[in-house]
Order: sequence, then C-alpha cells, then structure tokens
Amino acid sequence: MATGIISIAGLLFGLKEFASLLLLVNLISYVLLCILYVYRYVKYSAKVVDDLTDHAKSPGFLTFVAASNVLGVQFLLIWNDVVTAKILFMIGALSWVLLIYLFFSLVIVKQEKPSIEKAISGVWLLTVVSTQSVSVLMTQLSGHIPFPVEWTLFSSLVFFLCGCMLYIIVITLIMYRLVFFTLQAEQFAPPYWINMGAVAITTLAGSLLIHRHAESALIVSLLPFLKGFTLLFWSIGTWWIPLVFILGIWRHWVKKIPLEYHPQYWGMVFPLGMYTVSTVRLAAAIDMPLILKIADVFVVIALVVWGIVFWGMIITLFRVFFVTRDP
Repeated sequence: MATGIISIAGLLFGLKEFASLLLLVNLISYVLLCILYVYRYVKYSAKVVDDLTDHAKSPGFLTFVAASNVLGVQFLLIWNDVVTAKILFMIGALSWVLLIYLFFSLVIVKQEKPSIEKAISGVWLLTVVSTQSVSVLMTQLSGHIPFPVEWTLFSSLVFFLCGCMLYIIVITLIMYRLVFFTLQAEQFAPPYWINMGAVAITTLAGSLLIHRHAESALIVSLLPFLKGFTLLFWSIGTWWIPLVFILGIWRHWVKKIPLEYHPQYWGMVFPLGMYTVSTVRLAAAIDMPLILKIADVFVVIALVVWGIVFWGMIITLFRVFFVTRDP
C-alpha cells in the first residue's frame, strides 16, 4: 500500500522511471506476501482464526484489499496494463466482500469483548481505506470492465459513500477512545496516521468520480454535493496532520520512545503518499490549482519518509538474516 501510493505520487510528479521501479518492487512484494499469508494459514491456522476474531488485529486483514487495488492502479497508470488491473480489481473486490463482512460479523457475535481502549485504534480505519480503494480502481477501470459505464460509476459512488459513512462512525469511536481514556505513549503507534490516510483516500475516490461526472447523469446531478463532500474530507485530513505530528513528538521526544524501525511505520508512509496524490487530484477536480503547492511540499516529505522507512527495513532484515549474534 505504502510503496504503491508513493509510486503513483512519483508518476504524477514526472518520475516515471522511479514509479515503474517501485511497481516492480511492489509486484515482487505482493506475490511474496501472498505466499506468506497462505503459509501462515496452513501452518498456523489456529492463530489466524484468533487474529480474525481479535478486535484489535482483525481489521489488519483488510490491507490485502487495499494492497490489491493500489497495485491494480499502478498497473493501469504506469504500465497501461488493463488486463492485470482488472484481475487485481476482481481480487480486491471479492476479498473486500469476504473480509469486511467477516470482520464485522465475528466481532459483533463474539461473547467476550475487550474494552474500547484495548480494542480500537487507527487500524479500524482500514475498513474505510479498503472500501475506498475499491471505488478508486473501479472508477478508473470504468469502460474497461464488462458493465455499462453508468452502472460502474454508480457502483463506485456507492462504495465512496459507504466509505464516507464508515469513516464518520469509526473516527467518532477513535476520538472517544483518545480523549476519554488514558493513552500510553506506546499505544500511539504509527497506524494512527491512518486517521488522516482514510480521509485522503476518500478525497481521492471523490475526486476521481468528479473527473468522470460527464459519463453519468446521476453524478452530474450530484456534482455540487460531491464536490463539497470531497472537499470536506480533504479538509478533515489536513486538520489531522498537525495533531498526529504533535502526538508523535509527544511519543518520541517527551515520552522517550526510541525512534527505530518497525513495520507499523509503513502505516505512516501510506497516508503521506495518499494525501499527496489526493491533493493533486482534488486540485484538478474543483479547479483549485493553489492547493497544488501543498502537494509540492508533501511529495518531498512522502518520498523522504518512504526512503527512511525502506532503508530501516533493509537494515533490520540484514541484521536478522546475516548478523551473527553471540549465543
């Protein structure tokens, strides 16, 4: 997800070779992670089932949906590979149906439930990210899949609106948890950046629908509403950035949590990249080129943070596999 959106951001800013390289990296990573998912299920099926019923961990499975759709967008935009994009869209859409209803069903019927401060975090917003990722790729594949364009865009609009409502619900619970329950510095992990990332991808989904409005009479009739609603979510995402940055300083500087590599830091890269891409698309959708200056700044930040996290991952893997440790 993170590398994919950084690749797309690079493409929008003219770095086509860089974007293509990251697509190749993403393809290899996607295949490898799919193999590891299958291996884990076969070897440790009981633990997988436990994770699926865990309030805190279960939403994490929805990263597969978003990753499939982001990779599909990469294939479509960077390599102009419609066939692979359609395959990845089918994988993403079908896995969304399976995983999102499985998640909500299991946590609802579970008899022993944790308290809200232990259960909920920014990871829950993957319900929004996954839903909007389906809308994003579906909109861009409109005209390439075997359904009428009007029907395809209507479906994209439905996914967009469902994602909007899910964000309103989930972010209310997250704010309730953050404001009214004690927050330990260790608990404010990088996935809380998804508070911003979820509205960024919502902005992207809305902006793409606005771009395609001429192909749907329904969207034409809803255009003022759609523009206002999309701008609303971009504004909320922009509001989140200083707050999560301040809380990050509190976590690492005030509370002295070491700033060292952890896979969760990819949960910070994705929102930064998504905010960049969504700002570019929104600027064109509402004819507001002034906000492109924001994207000019954030693309640099996103690329730098991606590089730091990627390098941290390489160093960590090197230490794990090659550095000899004393017994």
